[in-house]
Amino acid sequence: MQKIIRVLVAKPGLDGHDRGAKVVARGLRDAGFEVIYTGLHQTPEMVVSAAMQEDVDVVGLSILSGAHLPLVTAVQKLLKQKNLNTPIFVGGIIPLEDAKLLSSQGVAAVFGPGTSIAEIVSKLKEIVGH
Repeated sequence: MQKIIRVLVAKPGLDGHDRGAKVVARGLRDAGFEVIYTGLHQTPEMVVSAAMQEDVDVVGLSILSGAHLPLVTAVQKLLKQKNLNTPIFVGGIIPLEDAKLLSSQGVAAVFGPGTSIAEIVSKLKEIVGH
């Protein structure tokens, strides 16, 4: 029996648009993942705290505010400080150059608008090693 993948979906920063995060969370749940959705306006500290408490396999950050670089960097720094090697994926309006930069900084995947749930499921299974 395969272990169920536990995913934290978070909305860090002041971004108030959560429809995409909810669609991804529901799609992952429907695909058999266990999903913890933190809701809006999470600080990087809150995201990392939830990731630790929930013992997740992967952290998803949904960011539409344009603050993806500092928010992802802050989450990565805090995960490292807590000695967590939890992979991060990011979704939202991420310019191609920023997506490349995030990938070069260790983000496991960046998903833009229109990415299918099937593609996200497949990539997360690959990231977690299923």
